Amino acid sequence: MPRPRKDLSSFRQQLVDLLGDAHDASVENEIFREMLYNIGKLQNEKLDVLELRLLSTAFAELRYALSVFKPYRGIPKAAVFGSARLKGDHADYKIATDFGKKLAKKGWMIITGGAAGIMEAAMIGAGAKNSFGLNILLPFEQQANPTIRGNAKLVFFKYFFTRKLMFLKESEATVLFPGGFGTFDEGFESFTLVQTGKARPRPLLLVDRPKSLFWKDTISFFDRHMKKGGLISPSDLSLMRHFQDADKAVEEITGFYRNYHSSRFLKDQYLIRLKKPLAQAALVRINTTFKDILASGRFEPLDDFRGDDHADTTLYRLAFNFDRSGYARLRQLIDYLNTL
Repeated sequence: MPRPRKDLSSFRQQLVDLLGDAHDASVENEIFREMLYNIGKLQNEKLDVLELRLLSTAFAELRYALSVFKPYRGIPKAAVFGSARLKGDHADYKIATDFGKKLAKKGWMIITGGAAGIMEAAMIGAGAKNSFGLNILLPFEQQANPTIRGNAKLVFFKYFFTRKLMFLKESEATVLFPGGFGTFDEGFESFTLVQTGKARPRPLLLVDRPKSLFWKDTISFFDRHMKKGGLISPSDLSLMRHFQDADKAVEEITGFYRNYHSSRFLKDQYLIRLKKPLAQAALVRINTTFKDILASGRFEPLDDFRGDDHADTTLYRLAFNFDRSGYARLRQLIDYLNTL
């Protein structure tokens, strides 16, 4: 059966309006024109139908998912991963429920894969109002759990890579409960991106039931074979924090943003935004304790931050020439800033 043709009349008019206003030099319109240019170039690439469908589907998935998240951008969110196979009587299921409930009480929302097990448990705890489901379409049917089923915040994806991108982009923390290959794939991709600086600093948590050996054995493996084998930097393991208590896990997430607000590269400098200004004594200590992550110069307050795209001018800015490699030490700097 042929696909129904979409009504493109409104799109054609938008296209004419966009391309016709050549004098509109706004950043948004420049990006629109660049996207249209790349679409036009596809006609010369001689891609086959499957390749074109991949590009079209990926673009459509991202466009729709971004529109779903947009109304909730001001609310912090945690991406929660874990096994879909655990039942309601399992201790890890129960701690995931407790975690979701306590994090929601702190004003956070959660994002899960929307399926059963740990994902369902965290959503039951947080409630449908505070939950997003990013469900993946698999050859075998993976039903959305009853808590999120039919919810406008449930998004379906064909591709894992678009789904994983949205998990990372729309969350401020990554939380892993015990799980299988999918949990490790999705969760440790976030860890790798933070470790390499491709994602901004964030809390990275491993959570399981009291007395469980699941994450203890995993961390022991990393320490014995990766750290001591010289496969990772000695401080890299400090990026992940292990908890067997829901209250402490929630405290770790909210505490990360106690003073730290956000960060970004601004030209050649790294910029940390803080909710409170630094006392001179604290600035002196930072320059002494964390000078190992400086490529040159010193840690300095940034008074002229007109180049920063963040609208909140009440935030304090700390700028420095970051060596772009010590991301575990950067996390330790953020921990210190949150104690002030």
